[in-house]
Amino acid sequence: MILSIDIGGTKTLIATFSETEPTIVEQIKFPTPHDYGDFKIELANNVAKLSTRTFSHCVMAVPGVLDRTQGIVANLGNLDWENKSIAKDVQEITTCPVVIENDAKLAGLGEARNLKDKYKKILYVTVSTGIGIALINDGIIDDAIGDAGGHDMYVEYDGKRITWEELASGRTIYETYGTKASDIKDPEIWRTISEKIAVGLIDLIALLHPEIIVIGGGVGTHFDKFEAPLMEALKGYEIELTEMPRIIQAQNPEEAVVYGCFELANQQQ
Repeated sequence: MILSIDIGGTKTLIATFSETEPTIVEQIKFPTPHDYGDFKIELANNVAKLSTRTFSHCVMAVPGVLDRTQGIVANLGNLDWENKSIAKDVQEITTCPVVIENDAKLAGLGEARNLKDKYKKILYVTVSTGIGIALINDGIIDDAIGDAGGHDMYVEYDGKRITWEELASGRTIYETYGTKASDIKDPEIWRTISEKIAVGLIDLIALLHPEIIVIGGGVGTHFDKFEAPLMEALKGYEIELTEMPRIIQAQNPEEAVVYGCFELANQQQ
């Protein structure tokens, strides 16, 4: 069996797969403790609840900047787990080899599995608390894209230079409008949000030339509310040498990460 672990800032999802079938056999979700020691205890307790506890591989999705060689997290956003030997610690819990990968990249890999037969170059952008970015080439995560996503990507907006994450993330939406994206109904607010998302997207389109873009994350689940103004905003940047790719909503936003874990585990066998 393959064990997939998706560590989120508030919740952690663990799921098991057979070696060959991309179908979840069993899954458990639990609140992510902020204390690292408490997290290890909670993870061990929940893994023990699984009907199968013998795994060939474990792939773990972590929301941060990773040192894959050392198996540690260099920077982990809302969780104070910097420089913890997370791969080694989880290996002791699961008693199987553990691979860590950035959560946005695994979500992109999970979404790409249904598109890779039609598109070779897939850009995945998750707009949630922060902004994550993944590029999938021929079904493989492109390591040239860093883990920091929109946190380290600077754009110009309204005469100011600002990170894309500070401009357009779910956190910024909440701080600006005092409400979550799910509660926004005013089309003019969505138009403004779309313009801010477009500022970063057009840079990625010009740089990476993706064939298709998948929008995920908490804000991405409301794609139907901002698809039209987003495409309108992007057209304002369109130039002759920049071909505008198709842009779609993530098909499986809740479980894309664990499906990406399954894909990566199979690629590494």
